[in-house]
Amino acid sequence: MKDTGDPDHVDTVRELPLDQVLLGDSVRMMGMLRSASFHCVFADPPYNLQLRGELRRPDDSLVDGVDEDWDRFTDFEAYDSFTHAWLVECRRLLREDGTIWVIGSYHNIFRIGAILQELGFWILNDVVWRKANPMPNFRGRRFTNAHETMIWAARSRTSRYRFNYQAMKSLNDDVQMRSDWWLPLCTGAERLRNTHGLKLHPTQKPESLLHRVLLSSTLPGDLVLDPFLGTGTTAAVAKKLGRHFVGIERHPAYVEAALARLKLIERGESNEVAPTQTKRDVPRVPFGSLVERGLLPAGTVLCDRLKRVKAVVAADGSIRSGDIQGSIHKVGATVQNAPSCNGWTFWHFEQDGKLVPIDVLRAVAPEAEG
Repeated sequence: MKDTGDPDHVDTVRELPLDQVLLGDSVRMMGMLRSASFHCVFADPPYNLQLRGELRRPDDSLVDGVDEDWDRFTDFEAYDSFTHAWLVECRRLLREDGTIWVIGSYHNIFRIGAILQELGFWILNDVVWRKANPMPNFRGRRFTNAHETMIWAARSRTSRYRFNYQAMKSLNDDVQMRSDWWLPLCTGAERLRNTHGLKLHPTQKPESLLHRVLLSSTLPGDLVLDPFLGTGTTAAVAKKLGRHFVGIERHPAYVEAALARLKLIERGESNEVAPTQTKRDVPRVPFGSLVERGLLPAGTVLCDRLKRVKAVVAADGSIRSGDIQGSIHKVGATVQNAPSCNGWTFWHFEQDGKLVPIDVLRAVAPEAEG
């Protein structure tokens, strides 16, 4: 066994289970992993809700205020103890330059934030996920719960953490990314369902959310940990973006679903670079949102209407044509030797055997948001 220098912990596993989903209790399973191994942690822990003594995630409708009695089943002492235990393990497993993302609702995120600070994490941002299509509050006694909060924190105040500023700017059409992210809930074909057609997991996160999280704070080849993997969204996006992952989940049905989901995904080869920094007016839908939503996934080949030039879509929302890489507008202008270019109408992709401008996808995207 390898001594990590921590007198209270000795590693019991020499080799990390790369790109695997582990079935079991998160704290116990994390205790078996090697210290200072992960570049990033994404955690979607259970809400601070309790019913008949069992901590659990509620159905989406309950979170959004259908049943306000859920607030009365809280056990702060037990939840704080649980939160402290898994965050201690996360901090041990993070590299010194690593960061952690924790997502939650008003039920739990404030308690988690306080414990993060007590353990020595350094909070970098709180990011608000504004849900484009939230569940309504049917009783009409509260505001519609239309957002969740993510805390992004470095392992310590002195951590030289990674932030891919240029990738985030490119993903947002050359405009600096803000800390409020307007993204739809997980819907349509992306939503996993059981044999009865019901939601398999009540709080399955959209891949677009994890795309932005991992692209902003990791590099290709980095190792990501999700201690509450659920049906595998973090692992799926990590694999698509060329990152490695370790996922932990205690529910056998969720593990089975995650493994089946991962079998259908080919590991991505990332071609991320720093985009050009051209200032532009923000279009209705940023090109990067089409990439993170899977409408134009990384690797898609674009061309002009006459197929004279081609470009490849990158995971960060930039495109590459030969040695030229940048936004759809900048690359379009460069390949034409023109002062400017409307990339939305210049670049085309193949759809049903026909070339169509990428601009058509800006009309398709809002359908998933309503």
